[in-house]
Amino acid sequence: MIPTAFPSNEEMARLTARALLEIGAVDFRPEDPFTLASGLPSPTYIDCRKLISYPRIRSTLMDFLACKTMREAGFEAFDNVAGGETAGIPFAAFIAERLALPMSYVRKKPKGYGRNARIEGAMAEGQRVLLVEDLTTDGGSKLSFVDAIRETGASCAHTSVIFSYGIFPEIDRTLGDHGVQLTALCTWWDVFAEAEASGSFGAGTLAGVKEFLDDPRAWQAARKG
Repeated sequence: MIPTAFPSNEEMARLTARALLEIGAVDFRPEDPFTLASGLPSPTYIDCRKLISYPRIRSTLMDFLACKTMREAGFEAFDNVAGGETAGIPFAAFIAERLALPMSYVRKKPKGYGRNARIEGAMAEGQRVLLVEDLTTDGGSKLSFVDAIRETGASCAHTSVIFSYGIFPEIDRTLGDHGVQLTALCTWWDVFAEAEASGSFGAGTLAGVKEFLDDPRAWQAARKG
């Protein structure tokens, strides 16, 4: 069912951050940094995939994402909703249900046998496709999915995510130069504000995280290797 309630963007961001903290999807560890897929260190880690196990929170955030996407892109802007393998697949299914649209998904690479497809499900030439993912860091990982969609003859000019890091300014250029607009429910700054307000982490931990958020590239360069 298409949601009819439209909270403000600020309220959606606050409640999304609160929900992510509540289910333990957020971890701050400046004293013992995580290693990201890029190989770079980070004092923050988020696992949006945990949301699929919490139906009340999951339903609320999917309503939020559907509402915000329609607000920013339009009510009749899409013909198909595609999830990125693998974390984006369940969220694409939830959003497709809310928008009453067909759902498909995009593989990270051709599966290597049979049709050697990257697109699973029905996607037709000329369709306007919304790419749904769990999160984005600097936007770069979205481009391969967008290109695979466009290779079918469909168009993809919008991607919606639950969480965007919000600390890497190059994301606007990365996606914008590729003709893609981003919708996200919240960022690290929203999560940080909610963590600070709720006392979810100690003052020392929060101070270490803020140092990273203020200048992530310098923080990573100082600790790389």
